[in-house]
Amino acid sequence: MSAPLSIGFLLFPRLTQLDLTGPYEVFVRAPHTRVHLIWKTRDPVTADRGLGLLPTTTFADCPDLDVLCVPGGPGQIDLMEDEETLAFLRRKAQQVRLITSVCTGSLVLGAAGLLQGYRATSHWASLDQLALLGAEPVAERVVHDRNRITGAGVTSGIDFALHVVAEIYGAEVAQLIQLHMEYDPAPPFSAGSPRSASPALLDAARAQSAAFVAKRRAVTERAAAALHRPDKES
Repeated sequence: MSAPLSIGFLLFPRLTQLDLTGPYEVFVRAPHTRVHLIWKTRDPVTADRGLGLLPTTTFADCPDLDVLCVPGGPGQIDLMEDEETLAFLRRKAQQVRLITSVCTGSLVLGAAGLLQGYRATSHWASLDQLALLGAEPVAERVVHDRNRITGAGVTSGIDFALHVVAEIYGAEVAQLIQLHMEYDPAPPFSAGSPRSASPALLDAARAQSAAFVAKRRAVTERAAAALHRPDKES
């Protein structure tokens, strides 16, 4: 490439850090690539489990991007009604080559009106909520529809990023990165998705997250209604 590839992650309070740091590790290994962590200010941001992360640029100073990525996490709920953030995403979406997300970051893209008519994925517990925002929910680890690429829950961010690298640089570059990272998953249990977990385990997980998923759904419903307001920014 004649110029460095510019990738921007939205960094926000109470994100799930692996949604960002997994794909970040892949992207920073890609050739001629610069990765930016973007938030409203340059003040440190605390992830949902307490890890501190430092933005490298702000909404106002963000450079031109080729790839825009929104991770997920509990803080995603607040972003869905944060007009400053949604307006920033809409502006950048008009400029970038790829609009992407990991986990429930896809709901933020949806709240910004950026997934209407697109196939997309999200964390399994909230995947169905994408339909409220005009997207077609797809229960796959990585979903690529035109210039939208979305990853499912948390750990799928690594798969997602390798897919993006392969799309831009080719499969061989992506495979070299995978090898250098020794990304060769062999989990100790077959319980990593609703398809493989036992019914009892799945019921327990759903019970544990039910209150939070209901809270997220309420915000998603409000975001869906806002998309159809006559005064909504396009």
